[in-house]
Amino acid sequence: MTTLAPPRRIRVLAAPRHRHDEILTPAALDFVGRLVAAFGERRRDLMKERRRQALRLASGSPLGFPLATAAVRADDSWQVAPPAPGLSDRRVEITGPPDRRTAVDALTSGAQVWMADFEDATAPTWNNIVGGQLALLDAIEGRIDFGTADGTEHRPGDRVATLMVRPRGWHLDEAHLEYDGAPVPAALVDFGLYFFHCARRQIDAGRGPYFYLPKLENRYEARLWNDVFVLAQELLGIPRGTVRATVLIETITAAFEMEEILYELREHSAGLNAGRWDYLFSLIKTFGHRTDFLLPDRAKVTMAAPFMRAYTELLVRTCHQRGAHAIGGMAAQVPQKDPAADAAALATVRLDKEREAEDGFDGSWVAHPALVRVCREVFDGVLGDRPHQLDRTRGDVEAAPADLLSVRRISGPPTPEGVRTNVAVALRYFSAWLRGRGAVAVDGLMEDAATAEIARVQIWQWLRHRVIGREEVLGILDDELAALGAAYPWAPLDEVRGLFERTALGGELPLFFTPEAYTEHLVRRTGAGA
Repeated sequence: MTTLAPPRRIRVLAAPRHRHDEILTPAALDFVGRLVAAFGERRRDLMKERRRQALRLASGSPLGFPLATAAVRADDSWQVAPPAPGLSDRRVEITGPPDRRTAVDALTSGAQVWMADFEDATAPTWNNIVGGQLALLDAIEGRIDFGTADGTEHRPGDRVATLMVRPRGWHLDEAHLEYDGAPVPAALVDFGLYFFHCARRQIDAGRGPYFYLPKLENRYEARLWNDVFVLAQELLGIPRGTVRATVLIETITAAFEMEEILYELREHSAGLNAGRWDYLFSLIKTFGHRTDFLLPDRAKVTMAAPFMRAYTELLVRTCHQRGAHAIGGMAAQVPQKDPAADAAALATVRLDKEREAEDGFDGSWVAHPALVRVCREVFDGVLGDRPHQLDRTRGDVEAAPADLLSVRRISGPPTPEGVRTNVAVALRYFSAWLRGRGAVAVDGLMEDAATAEIARVQIWQWLRHRVIGREEVLGILDDELAALGAAYPWAPLDEVRGLFERTALGGELPLFFTPEAYTEHLVRRTGAGA
């Protein structure tokens, strides 16, 4: 068993709140500190390599399947671990932030899996992070409930979804925890606190500690997660291989290393997911300086686009040839008050899920409980009584690097409606995020950090290539800020404008979700104890 000296240099920089002491116990903080001591420097090195890779690609270096790992791809003998308890049938997965109301709605929605999201759907205030851990602990312990305004009490029943947790990505820091004078990697905070408090409880309940891993860019970042899992299991005396993790393929570089990512995590792998919105953001972030990667309106970049088809079909083939689940992308629609609009939204969801099921996916994501039924019906029609379709190895799929990058066939300038929609989505999301909400419904869609990133980065790309004018965007910005203020008088309009100008109108492309954004826009606004 691996042993490390107990860290005594981890500090909470936020004022305590109700029940925070149940999560931030000395033992739990020591556990997180051990993980930071073991992996913090390696994580920093990997983030430096991300920046070097971005510079190489920006300077014209080609992107392709790594030559160094050709033997891994050519070796037909290796497979990932078999499905863990509760993860064999994943035909419907629902996602949402780890708050108490969402927990009840998701766990009782009829979906097979609930992905509790500390990342794109959670604004990282300290109360959201620790409160989310409390909500998960209470849900596992069976003591969570939610009372509505009419006095009705809702509690999860006996048949509940399998819980998976998505920690924040490797690129983010947690400003409220400090180890050795530096912020703690947010990924290790979210993973470590949940694992320490809930891993054994989940095993005792017949499930296990299961995770979704976001924003990976290469096999080395997957290897780091695997080593984290190994050490965490050793420290708590949990058998190696108990952890399972599904990786979201939501960066363009990860799409070229899908087999390698599965290989690095194979003893802990639960498959791959097609993270479509962040994938588009990553594409623009990586190649947005090139005119041949100019994307049209977000609504026009559908999953039928050739480069998106190549990405998703390669994902299914890769997973199934290695015995791993392939999980489809998010259906972000939410119920509409207008019956006709609601019917149209459900029809759109149905078509999307039919394409995924027919392509070989084993399940898919929805953002709202009202979409569970239609997603289930579609996958029931293809799977029947089978829990998955891993037997469809999709040997017919061939995807060359050029296929994954064939954007030119759909490239083009935006429409005026597309520009206005992107400005409106970004502003409304920024306003919600600054007030502590990480997911917000806008015009019938559940917007989170991934879709907000698409909205603002497209504005940046269109301005860079001069297919829209700065004055045009500023005029729309003024109009949409006025509309936002009229609808939500409490919206922090000056901060929303400043955030939009810095992340969408600048000459270079800054990242919205960075450690600097955390500190500047959350800690500064609401205080270190937020």
